[in-house]
Amino acid sequence: MILLLSFAIWLYLAFFHGRFWDSAPELAPALPMEAPDVDVIIPARDEVETIGAVIASLVAQDYPGQFRVILVDDNSTDGTAEAAGTHERLTILTGREKPSGWSGKLWALSQGVAASTAPVILFADADITHEPRHLATLVAKLEAGKLQMASEMVRLNCTSLAEKFLIPAFIYFFQMLYPFGRVNDASSRVAAAAGGTVLIRRAALERIGGLEAIKGALIDDVSLAREVKKTGPVYLGHSGLATSIRPYPKAKDIWDMIARTAFTQLRYSALILTCTIIGLALVWLVFPWAALCTGFGWQAALGIAIWAIAAMTYFPTLDRYKVPRAYAIALPAIALFYMAATIGSAVNYWRGTGAKWKSRAYAGEQS
Repeated sequence: MILLLSFAIWLYLAFFHGRFWDSAPELAPALPMEAPDVDVIIPARDEVETIGAVIASLVAQDYPGQFRVILVDDNSTDGTAEAAGTHERLTILTGREKPSGWSGKLWALSQGVAASTAPVILFADADITHEPRHLATLVAKLEAGKLQMASEMVRLNCTSLAEKFLIPAFIYFFQMLYPFGRVNDASSRVAAAAGGTVLIRRAALERIGGLEAIKGALIDDVSLAREVKKTGPVYLGHSGLATSIRPYPKAKDIWDMIARTAFTQLRYSALILTCTIIGLALVWLVFPWAALCTGFGWQAALGIAIWAIAAMTYFPTLDRYKVPRAYAIALPAIALFYMAATIGSAVNYWRGTGAKWKSRAYAGEQS
């Protein structure tokens, strides 16, 4: 029976899927035993609203070694470079025209890498601010764990009603797709990263053939982690020291964020999309149907029990974002929203519009 299959899936997810729901680990502030030179590379395209605060937070890092910030202004039209300001640690590069086959972000990052000389590189987004201890903490983790790469899921903005319903779920679903414990297990093939902060050794980047090895990837963070983990251990955790200041005030803003790359994640395959929707329906739609639509028998009771299990796995993520646990009741509806956005992503691709970001279209490019 489908309901029993849904129950079995949830037992697996809750107890045998790498404790994905634990919303951990998180790095405690630390100082590295060694402090290699670091180049921080920021790709920016039309980021005038956030770039000033981002650069100010980076040049103020309390790091015991030498570091500098390289901002790659990717043909902005809104005065991003001017808004970044000036500082002795800051270098601003004017991005060159993007060649065919490259994603915009990776092309901008590659230009920063070409101008970089440090043995350690931090890729960071243009909408993320960093507490003064952040760079030192990341380097301490990289050095102590003898890692090739360390990445963190930064805290996303979560103030509007739409964000409270949908942003913690974004983190939760990402953890479900890529359990952090398995990412951090060198014996596991699961690899992932969060593109907001990626600290990588230059030698590790060179071993995989540089960013050119993944030049067309839209989901560049996961693609990079997949290649790097083939050469050595990586780390993925949550950040208490970095925060995205990009707001998503409306549900449509979050829909667009999901639809931008969801079908890319599914390799632009109608078959994989169909299987994904069936799988998501088993996980998220069967138990609320049983709980609400089957009367008062054992099916309703089992549906309620599964709902409770699902809700409890969501509690740690809600707690991280200081959102009331009562929001967990809405998980099936939230999942339905994400399913619809995924289908919308496929429809956009089939209509020829494809993924769009910062006035660029990426239809047909694959990771």
